[in-house]
Amino acid sequence: MKALWTGAIGFGLVNIPVKLYSGSQDSTLDLDLLDKKDHARVHYQRINEDTGKVIDWKNVAKGYKLNGEYVIHTDEDFKKASPEKTKTVAIQAFIDEGEIESVYYEVPYLLEPVKGGERAYVLLREALTKSNKVGVGSFVLRSKEHLCIVKPYEKILLLEKIRFAEEVRKTSDLKIPKTKPGANELKMALRLIDQQSSNFNIKQYKDTYTQSLMKFIKAKAKGKEVKKEPALKVTHRKPKDIMSLLKESIKKAS
Repeated sequence: MKALWTGAIGFGLVNIPVKLYSGSQDSTLDLDLLDKKDHARVHYQRINEDTGKVIDWKNVAKGYKLNGEYVIHTDEDFKKASPEKTKTVAIQAFIDEGEIESVYYEVPYLLEPVKGGERAYVLLREALTKSNKVGVGSFVLRSKEHLCIVKPYEKILLLEKIRFAEEVRKTSDLKIPKTKPGANELKMALRLIDQQSSNFNIKQYKDTYTQSLMKFIKAKAKGKEVKKEPALKVTHRKPKDIMSLLKESIKKAS
């Protein structure tokens, strides 16, 4: 794996040198964009909107429009803006992870100690494990500041990016009915939930859509006819239909 970022975790006055690696990978199929006529691959290009010419990536700059003029920034400028945050994950507080709503979680990353930081790395991992706490901090990656937590995971320290409060949209903009469910409907719904309750095991959940798509691709490559799966119909049920559907669901789950 290639490290995305190299820096340090700031734990009080202790600096733990670490490398940051992506902790997730996409399970979807890597489909290429092709020209329908000859199946040649289609590539994205960076086009100068004034000249129409293709621009090489090395000649692309980042700029912010201020008072009608662009202020150009280099990678070095971003580092100069906040040198500390580009090189450290500064832990600002320790909290119970349960205090963080799931809507704030974004992306996981794996942390690996750099030579000389192994002892402090293990110390922080064990301290977090015994205290049942996670560290909350921030760092800069790709010229953007990210809020994050540092927590023990298996035998390593895991960094998870979490969203800032202003990045989560308000629910007050949605139109939610103020009606309440009937007592019998609620009783049946709770019964169905109780029947289908179990311990969570992430390994039992599979990306079945990608598996089906791969099966379809292989069959099509062999010239076989693939039957189309019946689409799920979305229907708007009347309130009186909900009870019958709940009863049928409970019967099916039994």
